[in-house]
Amino acid sequence: MLNGFKDFILRGNIITMAIGLAVGAAFTAVVTAFSNAFITPLIGIATGTVGDFSKKTFTVQGAHFPYGLFISAALAFVITAAVLYFCVVVPMMKIQNRFKRDAPFDIKAAVRDCPRCYTEIPAVATRCGHCTSEIEPLPEALDTARKAGVPVQR
Repeated sequence: MLNGFKDFILRGNIITMAIGLAVGAAFTAVVTAFSNAFITPLIGIATGTVGDFSKKTFTVQGAHFPYGLFISAALAFVITAAVLYFCVVVPMMKIQNRFKRDAPFDIKAAVRDCPRCYTEIPAVATRCGHCTSEIEPLPEALDTARKAGVPVQR
């Protein structure tokens, strides 16, 4: 029982995920500190309140609402999401598209209905597999198959 747990913990996916979580937590702390140190005071200056905007509150019937904390947290979230998107997601999508292999051509992907029995058949078929009636293949499907290098019936 413990051997299975050891194998589970030492598997590469778990260690990679743990490292990712640690780096993500550190990154979030950096972005939050940046937001609190630079962005929040700039918003305070822009709104006419000097100092830290995150300490702003309003009171309704004795209840204090720290809306500055919410705005500070929302800014940290937006900055974190933007940095992750533009620094991680976009480059990874470019790398994946660069190394993306052409998908193999599937001759049966283009389909149509048999004119006699209305069964779905490949567009390049010359005979229905259900009712065995002879039919003409679609010219567009034949051209596509020839361009892909797939041998087609004459």
